[in-house]
Amino acid sequence: MAGNGDFGRRISYHRHRLGLTSAQVADRADMSTGYVEHLETHLGTPDPGTVARLAAALETTVEDLRGGGRDRPPGPGPGADNPVLEVLDREECLRLVAPGGIGRVAFGGRSGPTVLPVNFRFHDGAVVFRTAYGGPMDQDLRTGLEGVDIMVGFQVDRIDEARQEGWSVLIQGPAHHVPQDEVEKVTGAGVTSWAGGPRALYIRIVPHQITGRRIHGL
Repeated sequence: MAGNGDFGRRISYHRHRLGLTSAQVADRADMSTGYVEHLETHLGTPDPGTVARLAAALETTVEDLRGGGRDRPPGPGPGADNPVLEVLDREECLRLVAPGGIGRVAFGGRSGPTVLPVNFRFHDGAVVFRTAYGGPMDQDLRTGLEGVDIMVGFQVDRIDEARQEGWSVLIQGPAHHVPQDEVEKVTGAGVTSWAGGPRALYIRIVPHQITGRRIHGL
């Protein structure tokens, strides 16, 4: 029965995450390219041995490739035996966040410290995301003073449980509500939101400070 299923979508996701072709995945997993393409585009899950070889080839876990643990936070397993914490320079931090994705905005909200996830892009030297007019970020990130913006924290990370490593980047800077006469400057970022709905307000965070850490084994 043709039709991309959950298992196939996960193969495709991890293959694109690593920047691999189907042939490269097949070579890593010691199977034919046609079989990898079949698994990626058809319903069903193969035998445990095949799943294990694909998980190793795609640098992930069998549980993740099968879709297990979807409702738990990442990183519950033990870390590396001798972890090394590496300080990242500004250039490496920018390289890591350049593709965009999902990050977290931290700010002082009306009910206290608040952290919210957003889809973002890095565009013209700034973080750009969209939200709804009248929503919590619209109201809580306004000072009421022209030309005065609220300082926020913006954090992005990536956890690789299979390799027991990961990285985190923190950007600190003012959150600027983009007025209508400047919207054309940020629409080129191509920001979309998983949350959907009318999210016509663009907010731009100009980095004043960028720090990052990477953790890995020896």
